[in-house]
Amino acid sequence: MPRKTWRAALAAYASPSTLVLLLLGFAAGLPYMLVFSTLSVWLREAGVARETIGYASLIGLAYAFKWVWSPLLDQWRLPFLGKLGRRRSWLVLAQSLVILGLIGMGFCDPQKHLSWLIAIAVIVAFASATQDIAVDAYRLEIADDSRQAALAASYMSGYRIAALLATAGALFFAEGFGSTGFNYQHSAWTGTYVLFGALMIPALLTTLFMREPPVPLRTQLQAGRYSFVHQLASVFVLIVLLVSVPAMFTQLYNTDFASVLFGGVSLLDLLLEDRAFLRAILYITLTALCLSSMGRRGLAPVLTPVNDFILRYRWQAFLLLGLIATYRMSDTVMGVMANVFYIDQGFTKDQIASVSKIFGLIMTLVGAGMGGLLIVRFGILPILLIGGITSAATNLLFLMLADMGANLNMLILTISLDNFSSGLATSAFVAYLSSLTNLKFSATQYALLSSIMLLLPRLIGGYSGVMVEKFGYHNFFLITALLGVPTLLLIALHWFQESRRAGPTPTPEPVQTPAVEEL
Repeated sequence: MPRKTWRAALAAYASPSTLVLLLLGFAAGLPYMLVFSTLSVWLREAGVARETIGYASLIGLAYAFKWVWSPLLDQWRLPFLGKLGRRRSWLVLAQSLVILGLIGMGFCDPQKHLSWLIAIAVIVAFASATQDIAVDAYRLEIADDSRQAALAASYMSGYRIAALLATAGALFFAEGFGSTGFNYQHSAWTGTYVLFGALMIPALLTTLFMREPPVPLRTQLQAGRYSFVHQLASVFVLIVLLVSVPAMFTQLYNTDFASVLFGGVSLLDLLLEDRAFLRAILYITLTALCLSSMGRRGLAPVLTPVNDFILRYRWQAFLLLGLIATYRMSDTVMGVMANVFYIDQGFTKDQIASVSKIFGLIMTLVGAGMGGLLIVRFGILPILLIGGITSAATNLLFLMLADMGANLNMLILTISLDNFSSGLATSAFVAYLSSLTNLKFSATQYALLSSIMLLLPRLIGGYSGVMVEKFGYHNFFLITALLGVPTLLLIALHWFQESRRAGPTPTPEPVQTPAVEEL
């Protein structure tokens, strides 16, 4: 991507699309927090058991597996609402369900109607995840690659502000309406959730009045090759496959094969007496059916976008997927233990909340905005590399803090620089993922790529506590910083290949400030 002037870079923020993404980001951040951390506080204040609250957190699986039903948003136009366009129709449906769901949650007292509250929260989570898919697809189609980082920064700003309002703000409203840890009042939580449902209305109005992305009709027709029934079958087969594969290995692990090898027990006896072996055979059968020719035909709506990505990038697809899977490794693995580390260092909860909410939020927004500006000016790959370096390097600040004890000034510096680098890296990474996505399958491919981004870091992050126990905080932060090295090597290799393919850089022509588009 050729470099542009600073004036052209700043112009990326001077468009109605930037304001639209700010409001849509705000709408995405509200329900996410209200069905997670804020709901947990409400349930605990109402006297719900910790075990039940833990199970309720599984609502978050809707966000982790949103790519499963993302092909529906690419390939099926909603009846009636479809007149609004492929993206706006899904957004209106999702936002309407979120508004109604948040209001419905507010009227469910967990002391009397816990099952209804959880059920409605699940609906809100699925509607919110669907909104995320549609917003990502809208952002990809509304502007070219050079402006994706600016739009991502605007989206992130709205999201972070909503997240703060839906956590600390929601608790403030609930207490102000009369519910405290010593005096639970359901009416106070009703007022809070109804209020936040109303705060979704500006985003709904924005969706109704903003313009549909100008995607060519031919592109839409090529994407929509599968019937609605075929797409539902694809979702069903994919869910069965996702359940069967891990369950198969779990049951095989629990099967008593030692009795067959050393105890003289026959396979028939094992089948009749060992329930784990019987379940393993069932899951093996289901996996085989899903991977058969008939199952692969059913999975076509999901496999087609994957095949498109592989055919476009060929062997480079493995390099790109490796880069995507490891880019957020360093800060994600470290972030799992961040709050625990603050407590262990001796910081008070008030200090942690004040620094992380105030300095963390401000520096994240500044970093995201700077990332969007720099990418328009210098291109994606240079800022992607800088984001990767700073994300890993700031972990060394945590290493220094671990050796200094409860030093408040060092905590402010560490959290500020860490959040700045996180905002910068996120803007660069969103722009990078956007540049890899084919507009024919924008919703599906972006959902898949963003899921890959979190898969490996989350898996390794699950062992972060074990690493701290074994190596201590000093070495843990050093390890997480080193986790960023493979990503830097992949970015450098990718940049080298792109430079060779592009050849000598042409002399840039004068850039004119683009006209402000319509909403």
